[in-house]
Amino acid sequence: MAKSFASTGDTAEKVISFTEIGRDLWAFTAEGDPNTGVIIGDDSVMIMDAQATPRLANMVNEKVRTVTDKPIKYVTLSHYHAVRVLGASAYNASEIIMSEKARAMVVERGQEDWDSEFGRFPRLFEGHESIPGLTWPSMTFNTRMTVYLGKRRVDLMHLGRAHTAGDIVAYVPDENVMFTGDIVEYKSACYCGDGHFHDWPNTLEAIRAFGPRAIAPGRGDALVGDAMVNEAIDLTRDFVESTYRPAAQVALGGGSLKDAWDAVRASCDKKFADYAIYEHCLPFNVARAYDEARDVDTPRIWTAERDQQMWEALQG
Repeated sequence: MAKSFASTGDTAEKVISFTEIGRDLWAFTAEGDPNTGVIIGDDSVMIMDAQATPRLANMVNEKVRTVTDKPIKYVTLSHYHAVRVLGASAYNASEIIMSEKARAMVVERGQEDWDSEFGRFPRLFEGHESIPGLTWPSMTFNTRMTVYLGKRRVDLMHLGRAHTAGDIVAYVPDENVMFTGDIVEYKSACYCGDGHFHDWPNTLEAIRAFGPRAIAPGRGDALVGDAMVNEAIDLTRDFVESTYRPAAQVALGGGSLKDAWDAVRASCDKKFADYAIYEHCLPFNVARAYDEARDVDTPRIWTAERDQQMWEALQG
């Protein structure tokens, strides 16, 4: 029996958690749906990742208002994907921050990504009529930028390619807490369709080198304490490497994409089949791993049409 396309069969609303992971630092999580971080400073608030729609962003706003009445001044976006950025307008922030590379990817493929993700995640895009258009940053940087929320310092950094070429993290040094976007996941499948498999493990180790005592990951539970932080980094690295190695062996041996699919399933199903959005991600992950092994450095643009073709060829 063919599986429902991507997450079209996932219709149940998720249970939201709002967890303090450091002093005035919060993680908005929802059982494997995209997470949002909240950084409260002396005089203002920074949001890390905006959600897919203003409807979902307003759920974050409601949680924020239970812990502070300070204005939201900054929305920082860890990368360009629609489920992370299209809710930005709901925060009425004065500044929206992305890496320069992420902005370039909005120019190059932002509309295609929106159309693609709209088809993959119908539940997340309920109320999509309120999205005013593509989300554009008002501020960008290349490798590092520091923002002060009063006396509280937030370091925004591009530590390397991983989930996308333009990923950034937000690090709050006074509490040694990091907001990683989808570079780190916790018991949720990594979406690698726009990823860089060779670079991702090194970027994870760059995060680990900070020794963060807590992380708000891209998906999954908030990570508090050394054991949980390191477990999540280890699991994410294992997921990425277990996906890439068998696909690369097939590609470099002259095998087909379908052969790579079979090899990745043999490697990953036994370890990750119970992870959130695993079946959703798998065809996109295999396709990208197969391409990267053949030296396609820039991920090909996913469109709604290409999504369906890939799904039918591999998951159908």
